[in-house]
Amino acid sequence: MDIFRSLQDLDFPVGVVVSDADGVLNTYGETATSFAWASVTKLLSATATLVAVERGMVRLDDPAGPEGATVRHLLAHASGVPFDSGATLSAPGRRRVYSNLGIELLAEHVEDAVGRDFGVWVEETVIEPLGMSTVLMEGSPAAGATGSADDLGVLGRELLRPTLVGPELFAEATTVVFAGLSGVLPGFGRQENNDWGLGFEIRDHKSPHWTGSTSSPRTFGHFGQRGSFLWVDPDAGLATAFLGAKPFGEWAAQVWPRLTDDILAAGASR
Repeated sequence: MDIFRSLQDLDFPVGVVVSDADGVLNTYGETATSFAWASVTKLLSATATLVAVERGMVRLDDPAGPEGATVRHLLAHASGVPFDSGATLSAPGRRRVYSNLGIELLAEHVEDAVGRDFGVWVEETVIEPLGMSTVLMEGSPAAGATGSADDLGVLGRELLRPTLVGPELFAEATTVVFAGLSGVLPGFGRQENNDWGLGFEIRDHKSPHWTGSTSSPRTFGHFGQRGSFLWVDPDAGLATAFLGAKPFGEWAAQVWPRLTDDILAAGASR
């Protein structure tokens, strides 16, 4: 099976890296080229925050953001703050309100707790230890990173077999936090159970979705509006990084699930 057959008609550069925990399995396109990660940046920010939690410098129940909210609420997009500005939309823990602002408030809290710029903290605790040499963390901690698909694949392998965060905290981060909250998944509409972990979107049974119809409900990751994604399927033992030069649109909603299903089908036959 040509696992990349769904990409043959794309008329713009992309880079794709498929991995298991031990290394790269397959690649496609311009994997060494740097692209904008957009909201996939949140995976870096979430991981750096979890490192601070693991080291005892931040607690998940620390008050952060609007009144009544905590670090846990901000990571799980359950604080009620809007996407980028304006008044709080709901009380913490009531709705899943996807929010760049929430991640920016989280970064401010972590900065205060660790005593250094958040971008520097991300570099010191995630980018440098993993050897992600092309990744630059600039601008918003919610959407400002750039880097190659090769390096995003490195992050995928880390998330398949974590070394930066202990197993107990990582398990909490990649299971549903504040279960049962409804909300809008950007690009895919309202989801009755818009499930999220601690910075990681959890696939569960969302429909429609940007991963595949055969993806495990335990699949987690993130996609970005610049045409980027990283998913990690712990049941399949696979991760796939995708970066491209065209913003998210109908093309992605059609291509990404087909690509994912082809990768999973090939992986199942290993």
